[in-house]
Amino acid sequence: MGGAQSVAADRWGVYTPAISRWQRATRPAPEPTDSRGRLAPRFVEWIMGLPPGWVTEIPGLSRPAQLTALGNGVVPQQAAEALRRLAPPACRHAA
Repeated sequence: MGGAQSVAADRWGVYTPAISRWQRATRPAPEPTDSRGRLAPRFVEWIMGLPPGWVTEIPGLSRPAQLTALGNGVVPQQAAEALRRLAPPACRHAA
């Protein structure tokens, strides 16, 4: 690996392929931790496939509250797949 790939591999380790795929599907990954080494809500928001700021730009919502909201939230892609699999087939009546 060379250039940007080796930097990504140094940063993400064994998760580099998954992070790279998700970046191609969405947007560049935000920093995973804040300046104190704690999990960054913007990173969780990104992992979940939510639009930027969906939770993190709610005025007055603290970091712990953001993480709680995200942790109690639903990943839209998983919800859509669950509904697709669980929905009954379209009803077809004999004419």
